[in-house]
Amino acid sequence: MSRPVRVTRASILAMLALVALAGCSFEPEEKIWEITGGIFGTGYHINVVLTDDRETLEDLSQGITETLESVDASMSTWREDSELSRFNLKDDQSEWTPVSDAMFEVLAAARQVSERSGGAFDITIGPVVNLWGFGPEGRPQKIPDDQLLADKLANTGFRFLELDPERKAIRAERKQYLDLSGIAKGYGVDAVARYLESEGVDRYLVEIGGEVRVNGRKPDGSAWRLAVEQPDVQGRQVNRVVAMDRSSMATSGDYRNYYESNGQRFSHTIDPATGRPVGHRLASVTVIHDSSMMADAWATAFTVLGFEEGYRLALQENLAVYFIVREGEGFETRYTPAFATWLIE
Repeated sequence: MSRPVRVTRASILAMLALVALAGCSFEPEEKIWEITGGIFGTGYHINVVLTDDRETLEDLSQGITETLESVDASMSTWREDSELSRFNLKDDQSEWTPVSDAMFEVLAAARQVSERSGGAFDITIGPVVNLWGFGPEGRPQKIPDDQLLADKLANTGFRFLELDPERKAIRAERKQYLDLSGIAKGYGVDAVARYLESEGVDRYLVEIGGEVRVNGRKPDGSAWRLAVEQPDVQGRQVNRVVAMDRSSMATSGDYRNYYESNGQRFSHTIDPATGRPVGHRLASVTVIHDSSMMADAWATAFTVLGFEEGYRLALQENLAVYFIVREGEGFETRYTPAFATWLIE
């Protein structure tokens, strides 16, 4: 996960946007309210449909903060005291280590996507990600050579990690450094959605760093409209728009998080098969799924696979996926039949 943003109760309330996005009347009416804040090194924007109840809104804001801080305390690689970091720092990982229900849920989902994607999604690739400068250690002094990559890859792989669903425990055949950045943010979105529903809020839009989950409709009866962004490093433009009153949407691409060295461009997405940043023509992939956690993981997997292989797998899995592929100076789009039902023409 990204570097966490540290916020206090006072700063959260200062950032809380208690601004209705609809008009007022003398009769209680439902409006869209926005709650904002920071977590995982990024921002969150949460819209909830409520009547004019500021006390409830402040309570929700506090509950959202606590929910996300709990996820961060469990799954961040940027915090040495996190549950994940404590496992990563263990010298002997061969003994069973009990983990929280949340952590085990994410690890089990990660294994499922890893197996179904032929290893394209792999949370054990963290040491190689760090070699390329996309982890907590920052940019490397030099580009890793073939031997160093081979040495690191020899000790990575989901095959070395065992999960015990009965005991909610894990162990590793070889010492591993687990990195949940490709799935934990999506889990955070789901966790906030579950929290809102537990508080009786069943119409909402939850967005954390571009991962989105919605449920229900806006007060005027319309669906939430979400943009699929054009993968342009020069600015933010809309490629297509989808309308949703349920489900989640996650996007992964190589056009935001990258760096250049000696004229070469290095994407933050690392192929577990080669240990190198992906270099194909696929610029962006968007996945719609019931679970934000699964949408997040699948978007990463398809980014690793590239368009041709990714599209075949998306059809095989009957997933709603939207691909944007570089073609000459522009882009071409392709999407699965399952995605077409969400698009606004």
